[in-house]
Amino acid sequence: MWIRHIGRVAGVTALLLAAAAQAAAPARKAKRAKRPKRETQYKKFGRAAITQITEGRAGAAIKALEQRLAAEPGDLECLYGLAVAHARQKEVEEALACARKAVEAGLPIGRFHAGPRNLLKPLLDSEAFRAFAAGHVVELIHGPMLGSVTDTRARLWVRTVHEVPVQMLAAPAGGAGEPIRSRVVKTRAASDFTAVVEVTGLAPATRYHYELRVGGKPVAIDPRPSFRTFPRPGERSRFQVVFGGGAGYTPKHERMWNTLAAHKPTAFLTLGDNVYIDTPKVPETQRYCYYRRQSRPEYRRFVASCPSFSIWDDHDFGTNDCLGSAGIDEPPWKVPVWRLYRENWVNPSYGGGEKQPGVWYQFAIGDVDFFMLDCRFYRVRPKGGRGTMLGPAQKKWFLDRLGKAKGTFKVLASSVPWSKGTKGGSKDTWDGFPEEREEIFSFIRKNRVEGVFLISADRHRSDAYKTEREGGYPLYEASSSKLTNIHTHGLIKHALFGYNKKCSLALLTFDTTRGDPELTYQVINIDDEPIHALKLKRSELSFK
Repeated sequence: MWIRHIGRVAGVTALLLAAAAQAAAPARKAKRAKRPKRETQYKKFGRAAITQITEGRAGAAIKALEQRLAAEPGDLECLYGLAVAHARQKEVEEALACARKAVEAGLPIGRFHAGPRNLLKPLLDSEAFRAFAAGHVVELIHGPMLGSVTDTRARLWVRTVHEVPVQMLAAPAGGAGEPIRSRVVKTRAASDFTAVVEVTGLAPATRYHYELRVGGKPVAIDPRPSFRTFPRPGERSRFQVVFGGGAGYTPKHERMWNTLAAHKPTAFLTLGDNVYIDTPKVPETQRYCYYRRQSRPEYRRFVASCPSFSIWDDHDFGTNDCLGSAGIDEPPWKVPVWRLYRENWVNPSYGGGEKQPGVWYQFAIGDVDFFMLDCRFYRVRPKGGRGTMLGPAQKKWFLDRLGKAKGTFKVLASSVPWSKGTKGGSKDTWDGFPEEREEIFSFIRKNRVEGVFLISADRHRSDAYKTEREGGYPLYEASSSKLTNIHTHGLIKHALFGYNKKCSLALLTFDTTRGDPELTYQVINIDDEPIHALKLKRSELSFK
């Protein structure tokens, strides 16, 4: 095992600045008192306004938005929110004025086409807006987002203004001949004007360029998007995967998607707290949180050429540290939230489908198996009884598949940390379900499942942990969940290492072509600086 640490030491300048700030505090106190109270986490403010508007409190939303706009002139989300609020009150002239300012300041016109359409309907139906929008012609609002790639297949997700036909054409990079075409699929209002197209019959481990056609016309995408199909199942290979969570909408941190893209990963695993909604009963707010991320040019460029595989956590599914239930439709918002989630991703599958909803699934890249788990939908913690993180149906599926897995490495992805003591005394992680965690870890030992590596998110930092197992090999965990968040969690003393000074990503490198295959976990910050690394050989994850 090899571990590398690259430290960061604060200088004297920082101490002097802190002392100066403390000395100046009384002088600034009066000024701050006159400014409106604002959310320190940007991700929360806009969604609160949309919830107010949806619930019939547009006037209160306008007041809060105008106060924030006075403190932050030109803020795009404030202008957008004001346009929505005025439209809801059928004040079309005021709504259009805000929309004009937002678009002129750089907000994509597609934000208004996307909606939420029921809130913006008075504006969208107005002749004045149609005349304005005619100067900003757009049909493709969001996407393309690549996903569900295998050795022979790729899928593409899009959202459009109208119900229109979409098609994908893929051709080998530098190759000649006719491209492989997907069947034509029409975006539907019933699925929020989204559609997923699929190309099949691709060659393994091959780079393809693709073209997207919307309404029968090619869409210009810069840079030209491409992807690489996965190696054949079971084939030894070398590839990189990036993962993380904690991706609340933070404009100054949206450059993280450029940092991720620079590594040209084979896949991106987003492990929960993907957009931060915390409003399971208000679909308009849920959609708003997806729309603002899906409209970012940095994010669009990244997901157009890197296959995404997602699961959710509490802030995407329900509310902070929430439970689910044993029942499918208890509480009644669970299934609608799940359906809306499906509208915004392009996963291979979603649990057991309509009969057994969830976001769990399995996929493979060459001879590495990935198990993506749903740690919320069926989570139950009865008083005085044994709780479950996964629920019986998912757990049976998971252990059956894990026991039969033949991959050199088996990556078990949880939205919350596996290791002990990662969240103080909280029961929100696997610490709250110790019996089920032990059941899974004991299954690995009893069935001699080798090559297991754990990954997780939730905590706003990047860590590595090692759990010793009597009678078996140690279980290592890579945890990372501060892709774009401002909020930060403190470091854990017993971790192998931890990092929380800047936003960061987790980079996994697999090389199974070696005699003793290797797995490397690296922590890289938003400025593309390597911070920590952990390298493991396959022989270290085996029964000797």
